[in-house]
Amino acid sequence: MATLGDDNDPTVGGDDMSAPPVTEPEVALEPSVRVPVPPPEGFTADDLDRIPDLPSHTELIDGSLVLVSPQKLFHMLVMRLLDRRLETNMPDHFRVRREMTVTLGPRQRPEPDVMVVRADAEQEGDQTTYPPDSVVLAVEVVSPDSAVRDRERKPQLYAQAGIPHFWRVENDGGEPKVYVYELDPATRAYVATGIHHNRLKLDRPFDIDIDLTEIDRM
Repeated sequence: MATLGDDNDPTVGGDDMSAPPVTEPEVALEPSVRVPVPPPEGFTADDLDRIPDLPSHTELIDGSLVLVSPQKLFHMLVMRLLDRRLETNMPDHFRVRREMTVTLGPRQRPEPDVMVVRADAEQEGDQTTYPPDSVVLAVEVVSPDSAVRDRERKPQLYAQAGIPHFWRVENDGGEPKVYVYELDPATRAYVATGIHHNRLKLDRPFDIDIDLTEIDRM
């Protein structure tokens, strides 16, 4: 992923505004993609809906735009597997969603790879984001270019916003390894509850039983 909007690494969550502002009107990525230079205070969550022609799946982390690199096969297969099997396992009052953001604050609007949300959070057909209190589970499939964000900054943001469950999926020799976390509400930090190979069997946030080796047959 490429990050635009701040000279600081967005994974550290710094708010240092002492760096001199960029003066060029735009940053050219390729002939068909031009991204505006951020204001001194960074972009806001609402800007994602206002800036024209942003690349698909652009996120906002710490006021900076994060652009998604081309998806690898492993990443796509894991998301497809989790999407299918969560849909099969979950109660009727939940929904599995992908390619949607969650607005965690004025400068934070990440897009989890997979989310489970409450059905009553669905508003209108043109909805582009969810509030954090409607998200039950956020999942990140780690990619090489986004590893620090997926392992550190994004789960930190999800926990601080009160999202109760988080999974991180790593590529373990071509097989998914799922790290499962649950929120400690007193500290607003995630606590690891297990590492799962081959089979993901849980009873929270609902009864879940997923054959992780199914990825080899997809």
